[in-house]
Amino acid sequence: MIGKATPYLMFNGNAKEALEYYKELFEGEILDIQTYADAGYESEDWGKERLIHGKFKKNEFLLMVSDGSPSQTVTIGTNVSLVIDFNTEDEIIRVFTVLKEKGAVLMELQDTFWGAKYAKIKDPYGIIWDLNFETK
Repeated sequence: MIGKATPYLMFNGNAKEALEYYKELFEGEILDIQTYADAGYESEDWGKERLIHGKFKKNEFLLMVSDGSPSQTVTIGTNVSLVIDFNTEDEIIRVFTVLKEKGAVLMELQDTFWGAKYAKIKDPYGIIWDLNFETK
C-alpha cells in the first residue's frame, strides 16, 4: 500500500528562511533541520548554511524543504515535487521501474544516509516524484 503524498519544496539557499516563514504563517512547528554539512557534504561555499532537509508540520499538514546543491539548479516554478512514502520495498521498486520506462531519472533508487530507499524521477508529464521507503 502506498502512503501519503507530501509536498517537497526546493530553494536556492533560503530554505531555512522559508521554513521560518511557514512556521509563522501556519503557526506550526519545524520538526527537523539538517544542513549539507550535517550530512557530510561540506563545502566552504554552501555546505554549512544550505539545508539538505527540513520538515514543517501543522496538525496533519506536512511540508518538506531543501536547498539545491551547486550541481543542481533550482528553477522557480518547477521547484515542487511530491514525496510518496511506501510501505514495502517491493512497492517502491515496482513504481520506480514503471516510472523509469517513460520518465527521466533524476536520482537512482538507492539507500540513503537517513535510512531509506529513495529515488527522484520525473514522469512523462513533467511531474517530479520523490519515492521514499523508510528502512529503519
